[in-house]
Amino acid sequence: MNGEELFEEVAARLDCLEGTPVGQLSDLVRREGACMWLGVGADEPMWTGDNMTDRELAATICAGCPVADECLELEFRTAGFVSLGVWGALADDDRRGAYLAWLRRRDGGRR
Repeated sequence: MNGEELFEEVAARLDCLEGTPVGQLSDLVRREGACMWLGVGADEPMWTGDNMTDRELAATICAGCPVADECLELEFRTAGFVSLGVWGALADDDRRGAYLAWLRRRDGGRR
């Protein structure tokens, strides 16, 4: 699967969340997001301060998150193309590509 196909797949996966209000998405992500529970238990991640290493660690945390799609949908709606960091298990470049595919679908470009 090439990058463009991945972006389209991610955007299509989010279609089911289109009608979900932002407040509901936000509440769900805050309540159930894997990143929201960091530091609560003994398994707090070891952040290094190195941008790439920390992003890889964040992507690992996101990959097991039960609300990764909701998180990504929320980030697309609230920050769009300019967001930074890892959201919904996607780092900057991949997320921006997925955001553009998401925008095309939301602007009537669904297949």
